[in-house]
Amino acid sequence: MQGIDFTAIDFETATGRRASICEAGICTVRDGKIVETHSWLVRPQGNLYSYWNMQIHGIRPADTENAPEFPEVWAEITRFLADCPVLVAHNAAFDMGCIRHSLELYGMEKPDITYYCSLRAARRLYDFGCNSLDYLCDRFGIPYGRHHRAGDDAEMCARLFLREMQDAGRCRLEDMDYCNGKL
Repeated sequence: MQGIDFTAIDFETATGRRASICEAGICTVRDGKIVETHSWLVRPQGNLYSYWNMQIHGIRPADTENAPEFPEVWAEITRFLADCPVLVAHNAAFDMGCIRHSLELYGMEKPDITYYCSLRAARRLYDFGCNSLDYLCDRFGIPYGRHHRAGDDAEMCARLFLREMQDAGRCRLEDMDYCNGKL
C-alpha cells in the first residue's frame, strides 16, 4: 500500500466529558506499514475519574497524578502529524470530540487535520451485527494487546483501517471519502 500514510489515534477518558482525556495513543503508518506506536498517560483537569470509566480502562487517579496535562501530550502528538496531518480513529466522532473539547478547554488553536473513521468504513463495507473494534479485530485475526488502552487500540485501529482499504479495493486515502471529515 505504497503512499498510504496516516496516524491512528485513540483516547481514553476519565469521565463522560470529552475533555477528560486520561490516556492518548497513536500508531504511525507510512507506506501502508506500521512504523511505531506510542501512548501517554494524561492528567485530566482536577484528576477526577468516574467509577464507570475506571471499570472500562482500568486507569485510576493514582496512575495520572504525576502525568502531563493535555497541552504537553498534544505537543508530542502533533510532532508525529507534522509531515502527514491525517488521523484515523474507530468511532472518530468520539476521538475528534476529545481533541476539540480539550483544545477548547486549554485555549489552544485547532489545527487543520483530515480524519477517517474506521467504524464508518466498517458499517459500509461489512454486514456484521457488531462493528466494535475488538469484534472486528477478532473477526479478521488482527492481533491486539489490551483493549481500551489507547496505544493498543490505536494500533488495532490502524491494522483494521488498512484491512478496510484493501477490502474496499482502494489504494488512496482520498478514495475513502465516505468515512472522512475535518477536525
